[in-house]
Amino acid sequence: MTIDNSTSSIPSKRGSSSSDPLVSHRRHFGRTVFALCNYPSLLTNGILRLEQMEDTPLEDFSADGENIGVLAYNLQIGKGAAGARGDDTKTLKSAILDWISLRGEAIQPPLHRNSKVDRGFNHELTGSLLCPAGLDWNDSQTKENLRSGELLVCGDQWPVFLYSHHTYNPEDPWCGLLRSRLLVCAYKHIFTSPSSVDKEPKATRSSNARLHGMKSVTIASIAYIATQVRFALSSSSVFSRTDTTTDSETFYHSLLDLLEDPDKSEEVEELLTWWNRQVFPTSSAAKRPLSINSALSNIRQKRLAVKQSSNPNIASL
Repeated sequence: MTIDNSTSSIPSKRGSSSSDPLVSHRRHFGRTVFALCNYPSLLTNGILRLEQMEDTPLEDFSADGENIGVLAYNLQIGKGAAGARGDDTKTLKSAILDWISLRGEAIQPPLHRNSKVDRGFNHELTGSLLCPAGLDWNDSQTKENLRSGELLVCGDQWPVFLYSHHTYNPEDPWCGLLRSRLLVCAYKHIFTSPSSVDKEPKATRSSNARLHGMKSVTIASIAYIATQVRFALSSSSVFSRTDTTTDSETFYHSLLDLLEDPDKSEEVEELLTWWNRQVFPTSSAAKRPLSINSALSNIRQKRLAVKQSSNPNIASL
C-alpha cells in the first residue's frame, strides 16, 4: 500500500464543495449514510485493515507518512460532512420558526431567529415539541422539572415532535413515529430546496438530492433530519456530537438502531414508502399499493396460492 505524503490532496480552506467532488460527496455521505462518524478512528482502522489484508507488516510503513496520509484523508472527509452539518444547522435555526407556528399566527412570546437562548424548555412552544413522548407537558411539575434540569432528558427519550400531529400513543408507540409535518418540512428544506417546503418538489439542478442522483430517502437521512430538528428546537448554541446536554449522538444512534432492526423491516419499509411519497412522489420508491381486484393483483394472488399449495411454509409475497 502506498501513502501519498504530498499535501496537494488536502482541500484548500478557500475551496468550495462545488469545485471539490470529494468534499461534495462527503457532504452527502454525512447527510444520508452516517452523520456522526468518528472519521479519524474510521480511517485509521481502515488503513490498519488494508495492511492486514495485504499481509504487510506495520513496521514497513513510515509512521510519519501514515500520519500525514490519515490527516489528509481525514481533512477531506471531515470537511465535507462537518461543513454540511454546519450549513444545515445554521439554515434550520431560522427556518424552523416558520414551520412550528400555526399559519397566520405569530409565535408568542416571539422567538429570536438568530439566537436560541429562549428556545428549548424555556419556551412554551418549543418545550411542548421537545417534551419526551410519554410525559405530559401540560403538567406544571413536569414542565418545571424539565426547565430546571431536575428531569434530565437522555437521547433515547424521543421528543413528541417525531410523531404525526405530535401525538404519542403509549399503546402503539410505532403509530405515527417519524411522520410529522415538521420533519418533512426540514427534509425538503435540506434535500429538495427551501422553496419546495410549501410546494410540489421539483427536480432542480441545484438541490442536494439532484446533485447526487438521490431519488429516495434513506434511513440515515431521516435520523439525520430528526437530529437537526431536535437541535434547532433546543436552546443549545453549538452542535457537538459528544455534547452531554443535547445528547445528539445517543439520539441519532437510537433512531438508527430501531430503523435498522431486522424485526421491524416491514414497518420500516412502509415508513420509507410514506416518506418517498412526501419527498420524491414521482420516483419508483414511492410505490402505491396494488388496486384491489385489479388484473395485476389477481395474477399475484393466484401465483401465491399456487406456491403455497406446493409449499405451505412459503412466506407471503
